[in-house]
Amino acid sequence: MPLLDKLIAATLTAQQEDDLPDFLAERIFAVAKLLRGRKILQAEIGELIEQVVLYDNYAQTGYIGMGVNHLILEKTIQRLEEKIRQISK
Repeated sequence: MPLLDKLIAATLTAQQEDDLPDFLAERIFAVAKLLRGRKILQAEIGELIEQVVLYDNYAQTGYIGMGVNHLILEKTIQRLEEKIRQISK
């Protein structure tokens, strides 16, 4: 399965099962749309997929502090959006 398809599937699952906020999902879908058909930023997309899979609405609040919360995910999305802007110039 291509990386962008994995990203979309992981995002849909996180929305349905892990309460991923819609505003973050919309930004992820926008990134996927912008990158569709382009073989760029593969490592960054892979990192985002890993974080979406590990998303936990209550991450960093437990005993071990494991998981990815919305703040970590949002920072990754912002970095990716900025790289896309730089490439698009």
